[in-house]
Amino acid sequence: MSAFAAVDVIRAKRDGGVLSEGQIDWVVDAYTKGLVADEQMSALAMAILLRGMTAPEIARWTAAMIASGERLDLSPVARPTVDKHSTGGVGDKITLPLTPLVAACGAAVPQLSGRGLGHTGGTLDKLESIPGWRAALTNDEFIAQLRDVGAVICAAGDGLAPADRKLYALRDVTGTVEAIPLIASSIMSKKIAEGTGALVLDVKVGSGAFMKNADDARELARTMVELGGAHGVRTVALLTDMSTPLGLAVGNAVEVTESVEVLAGGGPADVVELTLALAREMLHAAGLPDADPEAALRDGRAMDAWRTMIRAQGGDPDAPMPTANEVEVVTAAEDGWVAELDAYAIGVAAWRLGAGRARKEDPVSIPSGVVLHKRRGDRVRVGDPLFELRAEHAERIPAALAEAREAVRIAPDAPEATPLVIERIG
Repeated sequence: MSAFAAVDVIRAKRDGGVLSEGQIDWVVDAYTKGLVADEQMSALAMAILLRGMTAPEIARWTAAMIASGERLDLSPVARPTVDKHSTGGVGDKITLPLTPLVAACGAAVPQLSGRGLGHTGGTLDKLESIPGWRAALTNDEFIAQLRDVGAVICAAGDGLAPADRKLYALRDVTGTVEAIPLIASSIMSKKIAEGTGALVLDVKVGSGAFMKNADDARELARTMVELGGAHGVRTVALLTDMSTPLGLAVGNAVEVTESVEVLAGGGPADVVELTLALAREMLHAAGLPDADPEAALRDGRAMDAWRTMIRAQGGDPDAPMPTANEVEVVTAAEDGWVAELDAYAIGVAAWRLGAGRARKEDPVSIPSGVVLHKRRGDRVRVGDPLFELRAEHAERIPAALAEAREAVRIAPDAPEATPLVIERIG
Protein backbone atom coordinates (compact mmCIF):
# COMPACT_ATOMS: atom_id res chain seq x y z
CA MET A 1 0.00 0.00 0.00
CA SER A 2 1.35 3.45 -0.95
CA ALA A 3 2.49 5.84 1.75
CA PHE A 4 0.82 8.67 -0.18
CA ALA A 5 -2.53 9.37 -1.83
CA ALA A 6 -2.96 11.64 -4.84
CA VAL A 7 -5.89 13.49 -3.30
CA ASP A 8 -3.80 14.40 -0.23
CA VAL A 9 -1.03 15.81 -2.43
CA ILE A 10 -3.60 17.81 -4.42
CA ARG A 11 -5.21 19.19 -1.25
CA ALA A 12 -1.84 20.15 0.23
CA LYS A 13 -0.95 22.30 -2.79
CA ARG A 14 -4.52 23.56 -3.25
CA ASP A 15 -4.40 24.95 0.28
CA GLY A 16 -1.04 26.66 -0.29
CA GLY A 17 1.14 24.08 1.41
CA VAL A 18 4.69 23.07 0.52
CA LEU A 19 4.96 19.55 -0.85
CA SER A 20 7.51 17.28 0.82
CA GLU A 21 10.31 15.60 -1.12
CA GLY A 22 8.56 12.28 -0.59
CA GLN A 23 5.26 13.58 -1.93
CA ILE A 24 6.92 15.01 -5.05
CA ASP A 25 8.99 11.88 -5.75
CA TRP A 26 5.94 9.68 -5.35
CA VAL A 27 3.45 11.69 -7.41
CA VAL A 28 5.81 12.14 -10.40
CA ASP A 29 6.79 8.48 -10.38
CA ALA A 30 3.22 7.25 -9.87
CA TYR A 31 1.89 9.46 -12.66
CA THR A 32 4.58 8.24 -15.07
CA LYS A 33 3.60 4.63 -14.26
CA GLY A 34 -0.14 5.31 -14.65
CA LEU A 35 -0.93 4.94 -10.94
CA VAL A 36 -2.08 8.56 -10.69
CA ALA A 37 -4.89 9.38 -13.12
CA ASP A 38 -4.81 12.24 -15.63
CA GLU A 39 -7.64 14.03 -13.87
CA GLN A 40 -5.71 13.93 -10.59
CA MET A 41 -2.52 15.27 -12.15
CA SER A 42 -4.63 17.92 -13.92
CA ALA A 43 -5.94 19.08 -10.56
CA LEU A 44 -2.42 19.17 -9.11
CA ALA A 45 -1.09 21.10 -12.12
CA MET A 46 -3.86 23.68 -11.68
CA ALA A 47 -3.08 23.96 -7.97
CA ILE A 48 0.58 24.56 -8.84
CA LEU A 49 -0.42 27.20 -11.40
CA LEU A 50 -2.53 29.04 -8.81
CA ARG A 51 -0.41 28.50 -5.69
CA GLY A 52 3.12 28.33 -7.10
CA MET A 53 6.09 26.38 -5.76
CA THR A 54 9.08 27.23 -3.62
CA ALA A 55 12.58 26.95 -5.10
CA PRO A 56 13.26 23.67 -3.22
CA GLU A 57 9.95 22.25 -4.47
CA ILE A 58 10.80 23.12 -8.08
CA ALA A 59 14.29 21.64 -7.72
CA ARG A 60 12.88 18.40 -6.31
CA TRP A 61 10.13 18.25 -8.97
CA THR A 62 12.79 18.64 -11.67
CA ALA A 63 14.95 15.94 -10.10
CA ALA A 64 11.95 13.58 -10.03
CA MET A 65 11.28 14.26 -13.72
CA ILE A 66 14.92 13.48 -14.56
CA ALA A 67 14.79 10.31 -12.44
CA SER A 68 11.76 9.08 -14.43
CA GLY A 69 14.11 8.16 -17.31
CA GLU A 70 17.73 7.90 -18.34
CA ARG A 71 20.51 10.46 -18.13
CA LEU A 72 22.93 10.47 -21.04
CA ASP A 73 26.64 10.06 -20.34
CA LEU A 74 28.64 12.38 -22.59
CA SER A 75 32.03 11.46 -21.07
CA PRO A 76 33.19 9.86 -24.37
CA VAL A 77 33.10 13.37 -25.88
CA ALA A 78 36.49 15.04 -25.43
CA ARG A 79 35.31 18.58 -26.13
CA PRO A 80 33.50 20.64 -23.47
CA THR A 81 29.75 20.32 -23.96
CA VAL A 82 27.32 23.24 -24.03
CA ASP A 83 23.74 23.53 -25.22
CA LYS A 84 21.25 26.34 -25.91
CA HIS A 85 17.51 26.40 -25.34
CA SER A 86 15.08 29.01 -26.65
CA THR A 87 11.59 29.42 -25.25
CA GLY A 88 10.40 29.89 -28.84
CA GLY A 89 9.34 32.66 -31.13
CA VAL A 90 8.59 33.76 -34.68
CA GLY A 91 11.42 33.42 -37.17
CA ASP A 92 13.63 31.99 -34.42
CA LYS A 93 15.97 29.88 -36.54
CA ILE A 94 18.99 30.68 -34.33
CA THR A 95 19.71 27.03 -33.44
CA LEU A 96 20.52 26.28 -37.09
CA PRO A 97 23.52 28.62 -37.53
CA LEU A 98 24.45 28.66 -33.83
CA THR A 99 25.06 24.92 -33.34
CA PRO A 100 27.70 24.50 -36.08
CA LEU A 101 29.20 27.90 -35.25
CA VAL A 102 29.89 26.94 -31.63
CA ALA A 103 31.19 23.53 -32.77
CA ALA A 104 33.56 25.28 -35.19
CA CYS A 105 34.98 27.17 -32.20
CA GLY A 106 35.90 24.01 -30.26
CA ALA A 107 32.87 23.06 -28.14
CA ALA A 108 30.45 20.16 -28.63
CA VAL A 109 26.76 21.05 -28.90
CA PRO A 110 24.23 18.31 -27.98
CA GLN A 111 21.10 20.05 -29.28
CA LEU A 112 17.93 18.09 -28.57
CA SER A 113 15.15 19.99 -30.30
CA GLY A 114 11.41 19.78 -30.86
CA ARG A 115 8.64 20.43 -33.34
CA GLY A 116 6.47 23.48 -33.75
CA LEU A 117 2.99 23.92 -32.34
CA GLY A 118 0.76 26.91 -33.04
CA HIS A 119 2.52 30.10 -34.17
CA THR A 120 6.05 29.11 -33.11
CA GLY A 121 8.19 27.08 -35.49
CA GLY A 122 10.01 23.87 -34.62
CA THR A 123 13.70 23.32 -35.33
CA LEU A 124 13.16 19.73 -36.47
CA ASP A 125 10.43 20.80 -38.90
CA LYS A 126 12.81 23.34 -40.43
CA LEU A 127 15.67 20.89 -40.83
CA GLU A 128 13.38 18.33 -42.44
CA SER A 129 13.22 20.75 -45.37
CA ILE A 130 16.64 19.34 -46.29
CA PRO A 131 16.28 16.17 -48.41
CA GLY A 132 17.44 13.06 -46.56
CA TRP A 133 18.01 14.71 -43.18
CA ARG A 134 16.74 12.64 -40.26
CA ALA A 135 15.78 13.80 -36.80
CA ALA A 136 15.73 10.41 -35.01
CA LEU A 137 19.10 9.15 -33.74
CA THR A 138 19.88 6.38 -31.26
CA ASN A 139 21.82 7.35 -28.15
CA ASP A 140 24.93 5.71 -29.61
CA GLU A 141 24.55 7.64 -32.89
CA PHE A 142 23.97 10.85 -30.95
CA ILE A 143 27.13 10.47 -28.87
CA ALA A 144 29.23 9.30 -31.84
CA GLN A 145 28.24 12.34 -33.91
CA LEU A 146 28.85 14.64 -30.98
CA ARG A 147 32.30 13.13 -30.56
CA ASP A 148 33.25 13.11 -34.24
CA VAL A 149 31.50 16.23 -35.59
CA GLY A 150 30.97 18.33 -32.46
CA ALA A 151 27.43 19.27 -33.46
CA VAL A 152 24.14 17.40 -33.50
CA ILE A 153 20.53 18.58 -33.71
CA CYS A 154 17.99 15.80 -33.25
CA ALA A 155 14.82 14.70 -31.48
CA ALA A 156 14.98 13.70 -27.83
CA GLY A 157 14.76 9.94 -27.31
CA ASP A 158 11.83 8.35 -25.51
CA GLY A 159 14.07 7.51 -22.55
CA LEU A 160 14.75 11.12 -21.55
CA ALA A 161 12.37 12.47 -18.88
CA PRO A 162 9.28 10.44 -19.88
CA ALA A 163 7.39 12.10 -17.02
CA ASP A 164 7.78 15.42 -18.81
CA ARG A 165 6.45 14.09 -22.10
CA LYS A 166 3.31 12.81 -20.38
CA LEU A 167 2.79 15.91 -18.23
CA TYR A 168 3.48 18.31 -21.12
CA ALA A 169 0.66 16.80 -23.17
CA LEU A 170 -1.67 17.06 -20.17
CA ARG A 171 -0.81 20.70 -19.49
CA ASP A 172 -1.51 21.55 -23.11
CA VAL A 173 -5.18 20.54 -22.81
CA THR A 174 -5.90 21.66 -19.23
CA GLY A 175 -4.99 25.37 -19.29
CA THR A 176 -1.90 24.92 -17.13
CA VAL A 177 0.85 25.56 -19.68
CA GLU A 178 1.57 28.98 -18.09
CA ALA A 179 2.67 27.62 -14.68
CA ILE A 180 6.27 28.85 -14.36
CA PRO A 181 7.39 25.99 -12.02
CA LEU A 182 6.13 23.47 -14.60
CA ILE A 183 7.64 25.34 -17.57
CA ALA A 184 11.02 25.55 -15.84
CA SER A 185 11.06 21.91 -14.72
CA SER A 186 9.91 20.75 -18.16
CA ILE A 187 12.73 22.54 -19.99
CA MET A 188 15.46 21.86 -17.45
CA SER A 189 14.66 18.18 -16.82
CA LYS A 190 15.30 17.41 -20.50
CA LYS A 191 18.39 19.60 -20.76
CA ILE A 192 19.94 18.18 -17.58
CA ALA A 193 19.09 14.61 -18.61
CA GLU A 194 20.89 15.05 -21.94
CA GLY A 195 24.13 15.39 -19.98
CA THR A 196 25.43 18.76 -21.15
CA GLY A 197 28.03 20.50 -19.00
CA ALA A 198 26.76 24.03 -19.59
CA LEU A 199 23.57 25.64 -20.86
CA VAL A 200 22.60 29.04 -22.27
CA LEU A 201 18.91 29.98 -22.23
CA ASP A 202 17.30 32.38 -24.68
CA VAL A 203 14.13 33.52 -22.91
CA LYS A 204 11.92 35.44 -25.34
CA VAL A 205 9.79 38.45 -24.32
CA GLY A 206 7.03 40.10 -26.34
CA SER A 207 3.93 39.49 -28.43
CA GLY A 208 5.40 36.55 -30.37
CA ALA A 209 6.82 34.90 -27.26
CA PHE A 210 5.27 32.65 -24.66
CA MET A 211 6.16 35.24 -22.02
CA LYS A 212 4.50 38.53 -22.93
CA ASN A 213 6.10 40.70 -20.25
CA ALA A 214 9.61 41.09 -18.90
CA ASP A 215 8.72 40.31 -15.26
CA ASP A 216 7.37 36.85 -16.10
CA ALA A 217 10.29 36.16 -18.44
CA ARG A 218 12.75 37.25 -15.76
CA GLU A 219 11.13 34.98 -13.17
CA LEU A 220 11.27 32.02 -15.56
CA ALA A 221 14.90 32.74 -16.47
CA ARG A 222 16.00 33.02 -12.84
CA THR A 223 14.16 29.83 -11.92
CA MET A 224 15.88 27.88 -14.72
CA VAL A 225 19.32 29.34 -13.96
CA GLU A 226 18.92 28.25 -10.32
CA LEU A 227 17.78 24.76 -11.40
CA GLY A 228 20.79 24.36 -13.66
CA GLY A 229 23.16 25.35 -10.88
CA ALA A 230 21.47 23.00 -8.41
CA HIS A 231 22.09 20.10 -10.81
CA GLY A 232 25.70 20.95 -11.61
CA VAL A 233 25.06 22.51 -15.04
CA ARG A 234 26.58 25.96 -15.56
CA THR A 235 23.58 28.00 -16.72
CA VAL A 236 23.08 31.57 -17.92
CA ALA A 237 20.04 33.23 -19.54
CA LEU A 238 19.53 36.10 -21.95
CA LEU A 239 16.18 37.89 -22.14
CA THR A 240 15.65 38.79 -25.80
CA ASP A 241 13.00 40.74 -27.69
CA MET A 242 10.28 38.84 -29.57
CA SER A 243 7.87 41.70 -30.28
CA THR A 244 8.93 41.58 -33.94
CA PRO A 245 10.02 38.51 -35.96
CA LEU A 246 13.66 37.49 -36.06
CA GLY A 247 15.11 38.00 -39.51
CA LEU A 248 13.10 38.19 -42.71
CA ALA A 249 11.95 34.57 -43.06
CA VAL A 250 9.18 32.81 -41.10
CA GLY A 251 8.49 29.21 -42.09
CA ASN A 252 10.47 26.04 -42.64
CA ALA A 253 12.46 25.97 -45.89
CA VAL A 254 12.69 29.78 -45.96
CA GLU A 255 14.30 29.80 -42.50
CA VAL A 256 16.85 27.17 -43.53
CA THR A 257 17.79 29.35 -46.51
CA GLU A 258 18.23 32.37 -44.25
CA SER A 259 20.32 30.35 -41.78
CA VAL A 260 22.67 29.27 -44.56
CA GLU A 261 23.01 32.93 -45.58
CA VAL A 262 24.17 33.71 -42.03
CA LEU A 263 26.69 30.85 -42.13
CA ALA A 264 27.96 32.22 -45.45
CA GLY A 265 28.76 35.55 -43.78
CA GLY A 266 25.55 37.42 -44.67
CA GLY A 267 21.98 37.28 -43.44
CA PRO A 268 19.83 39.79 -41.53
CA ALA A 269 21.64 41.88 -38.93
CA ASP A 270 19.42 40.83 -36.01
CA VAL A 271 19.87 37.10 -36.69
CA VAL A 272 23.64 37.59 -36.87
CA GLU A 273 23.64 39.70 -33.69
CA LEU A 274 21.72 37.16 -31.62
CA THR A 275 23.64 34.20 -33.03
CA LEU A 276 26.93 35.81 -32.05
CA ALA A 277 25.66 36.93 -28.61
CA LEU A 278 24.52 33.39 -27.76
CA ALA A 279 27.69 31.86 -29.23
CA ARG A 280 29.89 34.03 -27.01
CA GLU A 281 27.85 33.08 -23.94
CA MET A 282 28.02 29.37 -24.85
CA LEU A 283 31.77 29.43 -25.47
CA HIS A 284 32.41 31.29 -22.22
CA ALA A 285 30.25 28.80 -20.30
CA ALA A 286 32.14 25.95 -21.96
CA GLY A 287 35.48 27.35 -20.80
CA LEU A 288 36.49 28.72 -24.21
CA PRO A 289 36.31 32.49 -23.63
CA ASP A 290 39.03 33.30 -26.17
CA ALA A 291 37.25 31.65 -29.11
CA ASP A 292 36.13 34.10 -31.80
CA PRO A 293 32.76 33.12 -33.33
CA GLU A 294 32.73 36.16 -35.60
CA ALA A 295 35.96 34.94 -37.22
CA ALA A 296 34.48 31.44 -37.62
CA LEU A 297 31.56 32.91 -39.59
CA ARG A 298 33.90 35.03 -41.68
CA ASP A 299 36.46 32.37 -42.60
CA GLY A 300 34.03 29.56 -43.49
CA ARG A 301 34.64 27.23 -40.52
CA ALA A 302 31.03 27.54 -39.36
CA MET A 303 29.74 26.69 -42.84
CA ASP A 304 32.05 23.67 -43.00
CA ALA A 305 30.70 22.47 -39.63
CA TRP A 306 27.12 22.92 -40.88
CA ARG A 307 27.73 20.86 -44.00
CA THR A 308 29.42 18.11 -42.01
CA MET A 309 26.58 18.06 -39.44
CA ILE A 310 23.87 17.87 -42.12
CA ARG A 311 25.65 15.09 -44.01
CA ALA A 312 26.18 13.11 -40.79
CA GLN A 313 22.38 12.91 -40.42
CA GLY A 314 21.78 11.87 -44.02
CA GLY A 315 21.02 15.29 -45.44
CA ASP A 316 22.26 16.91 -48.63
CA PRO A 317 23.52 20.42 -47.84
CA ASP A 318 23.65 21.26 -51.56
CA ALA A 319 20.05 20.30 -52.32
CA PRO A 320 17.80 23.18 -53.40
CA MET A 321 15.05 24.11 -50.96
CA PRO A 322 11.47 23.34 -52.06
CA THR A 323 9.53 26.39 -53.24
CA ALA A 324 5.87 27.36 -52.86
CA ASN A 325 3.41 27.22 -55.76
CA GLU A 326 1.49 30.32 -54.67
CA VAL A 327 3.04 33.69 -53.80
CA GLU A 328 1.15 36.85 -52.84
CA VAL A 329 3.11 40.11 -52.46
CA VAL A 330 1.63 42.84 -50.25
CA THR A 331 2.70 46.44 -50.83
CA ALA A 332 2.58 49.63 -48.77
CA ALA A 333 -0.53 51.78 -49.17
CA GLU A 334 1.14 54.92 -47.78
CA ASP A 335 4.49 56.60 -47.26
CA GLY A 336 6.15 56.54 -43.85
CA TRP A 337 8.05 54.25 -41.53
CA VAL A 338 7.28 50.73 -40.37
CA ALA A 339 6.43 51.54 -36.76
CA GLU A 340 5.21 48.08 -35.80
CA LEU A 341 5.63 44.58 -37.21
CA ASP A 342 3.86 42.31 -34.76
CA ALA A 343 5.53 38.94 -34.28
CA TYR A 344 2.43 37.11 -33.15
CA ALA A 345 0.34 38.16 -36.17
CA ILE A 346 3.11 37.18 -38.59
CA GLY A 347 3.49 33.84 -36.79
CA VAL A 348 -0.24 33.15 -37.06
CA ALA A 349 -0.14 34.09 -40.77
CA ALA A 350 2.67 31.57 -41.36
CA TRP A 351 0.65 28.95 -39.46
CA ARG A 352 -2.41 29.62 -41.60
CA LEU A 353 -0.28 29.19 -44.72
CA GLY A 354 0.59 25.70 -43.48
CA ALA A 355 4.03 26.29 -41.96
CA GLY A 356 2.83 25.31 -38.46
CA ARG A 357 0.44 22.84 -36.88
CA ALA A 358 -2.60 23.04 -34.61
CA ARG A 359 -2.10 19.51 -33.20
CA LYS A 360 1.12 17.58 -32.66
CA GLU A 361 0.13 14.96 -35.24
CA ASP A 362 -0.59 17.49 -38.02
CA PRO A 363 1.77 17.67 -41.01
CA VAL A 364 3.53 20.93 -41.90
CA SER A 365 4.10 22.49 -45.29
CA ILE A 366 7.82 22.74 -45.95
CA PRO A 367 7.84 25.60 -48.53
CA SER A 368 5.08 27.74 -46.97
CA GLY A 369 5.71 30.83 -44.91
CA VAL A 370 6.09 34.61 -44.77
CA VAL A 371 9.07 36.47 -46.23
CA LEU A 372 9.43 40.07 -45.06
CA HIS A 373 10.71 42.81 -47.35
CA LYS A 374 10.63 45.51 -44.68
CA ARG A 375 11.33 45.44 -40.96
CA ARG A 376 10.37 47.66 -38.06
CA GLY A 377 12.21 50.98 -38.46
CA ASP A 378 12.45 50.82 -42.26
CA ARG A 379 11.34 53.70 -44.50
CA VAL A 380 8.60 52.82 -47.02
CA ARG A 381 6.91 54.50 -49.94
CA VAL A 382 3.59 53.70 -51.59
CA GLY A 383 3.94 50.53 -53.65
CA ASP A 384 7.03 49.20 -51.84
CA PRO A 385 6.76 45.45 -51.09
CA LEU A 386 6.13 44.88 -47.36
CA PHE A 387 5.99 41.09 -47.26
CA GLU A 388 5.08 38.06 -49.32
CA LEU A 389 2.96 35.06 -48.41
CA ARG A 390 4.04 31.68 -49.76
CA ALA A 391 1.75 28.65 -49.82
CA GLU A 392 1.30 25.31 -51.53
CA HIS A 393 -2.44 25.93 -51.90
CA ALA A 394 -4.06 29.23 -52.91
CA GLU A 395 -7.04 28.77 -50.60
CA ARG A 396 -4.74 29.22 -47.58
CA ILE A 397 -3.73 32.76 -48.56
CA PRO A 398 -6.85 34.87 -47.70
CA ALA A 399 -6.92 33.94 -43.99
CA ALA A 400 -3.16 34.42 -43.73
CA LEU A 401 -3.41 37.76 -45.49
CA ALA A 402 -5.99 39.00 -42.99
CA GLU A 403 -3.62 38.16 -40.12
CA ALA A 404 -0.48 39.55 -41.75
CA ARG A 405 -2.09 42.88 -42.69
CA GLU A 406 -2.85 43.44 -38.99
CA ALA A 407 0.84 42.98 -38.18
CA VAL A 408 2.08 46.07 -40.00
CA ARG A 409 1.56 49.66 -38.88
CA ILE A 410 3.03 52.51 -40.90
CA ALA A 411 3.55 55.86 -39.16
CA PRO A 412 4.81 59.27 -40.28
CA ASP A 413 7.84 59.11 -37.97
CA ALA A 414 10.53 56.50 -37.39
CA PRO A 415 10.01 54.38 -34.22
CA GLU A 416 12.52 54.48 -31.42
CA ALA A 417 15.11 51.70 -31.66
CA THR A 418 14.84 48.93 -29.06
CA PRO A 419 17.56 46.46 -27.96
CA LEU A 420 17.46 42.85 -29.11
CA VAL A 421 19.19 41.56 -25.96
CA ILE A 422 17.32 43.01 -23.00
CA GLU A 423 19.09 41.52 -19.99
CA ARG A 424 21.56 38.84 -18.90
CA ILE A 425 20.75 36.64 -15.90
CA GLY A 426 23.22 34.27 -14.25
